[in-house]
Amino acid sequence: MPAKERESALDRPVVTIIGAGVAGLACATELAARGVAVEVLERAAHLGEGACSWMAGGMLAPWCERATTDEIVARLGEPSIDWWRQHFPGTVSKGSLVLTPPRDAADLTRFASRTERHEWLDADGIAALEPDLAGRFRRALFFADEAHLEPRQALAALAAGLAARGVPIRFGVDVKPSEARSDFVVDCRGLAARDELPDLRGVRGEMIVVRTSDVSLARPVRMLHPRIPLYIVPRGDGIFMIGATMIESEERRAVSVRSAIELLNAAYTLHPAFGEAEIVELGADLRPTFPDNLPCIRRKGRVLHANGLFRHGFLLAPWLARQVADAVLLETRDADIPERRHA
Repeated sequence: MPAKERESALDRPVVTIIGAGVAGLACATELAARGVAVEVLERAAHLGEGACSWMAGGMLAPWCERATTDEIVARLGEPSIDWWRQHFPGTVSKGSLVLTPPRDAADLTRFASRTERHEWLDADGIAALEPDLAGRFRRALFFADEAHLEPRQALAALAAGLAARGVPIRFGVDVKPSEARSDFVVDCRGLAARDELPDLRGVRGEMIVVRTSDVSLARPVRMLHPRIPLYIVPRGDGIFMIGATMIESEERRAVSVRSAIELLNAAYTLHPAFGEAEIVELGADLRPTFPDNLPCIRRKGRVLHANGLFRHGFLLAPWLARQVADAVLLETRDADIPERRHA
């Protein structure tokens, strides 16, 4: 390496990221793209082990989420669709469909009134988008600009992209932020970071993966439910993810019978052929969440704690990563970092 380039490389800040879930890998990707020297440390033995990202739905649906969450989620999440298209070619851009049984038609109207960027479909419009749903529903909302991805493939793609840039991911390394030896540390440990973030809580989510060759869907379908928002996401090759409950509980245990029944009933309501589907996987985990259900970055010395993605992990991780990268680059110029960095 020429002397000038070698000097420039040595001058770059070195950042250690703790945690290889979607937050940690997105932060590493964004920092590496901006020329920052990065390493990722993960206490698990391999990618996805013990990470709530592994159980995610992978819906990039800012306008659907706008109907039930703070407006800022849609605003911060919208640019994530292009970010994922850039970093994961498997991102599917076919929109989202929101349905309800005829008896609950008023729920669909209320949902529409709380959001935007959608169009109403009648029975023929539904059949044109999803032929296997022909004749089953009278009205639907179609969010054409939304997208979805397979979370496990997306995480693997980010890891591969980091490897191509020479960014190491070291598994089986359990270290606290204060113990990392680097210029800056980005703490992306999720719920494990409660030793530093006492107001962080876990919100339990459960999901089921099934396989069937009797149903074909091109896009995520949301079934409105009076208590729990339920969705079915196609993963290809006859695989569907059905999720997800949202329970204010920090119990780490297997999927409950009640949740399994509700999730499977939603799939059966969408199409009876799901009644003969093979159950491939049942999973549950805890989503790291702050009291306002919004992510933030907090600074403690040379440590940036990036956390609180709640149930918007893949939707808001790119925004969080950009804020972290901005903060690190500002810090190299001795600039202060706001307690919370909203767009």
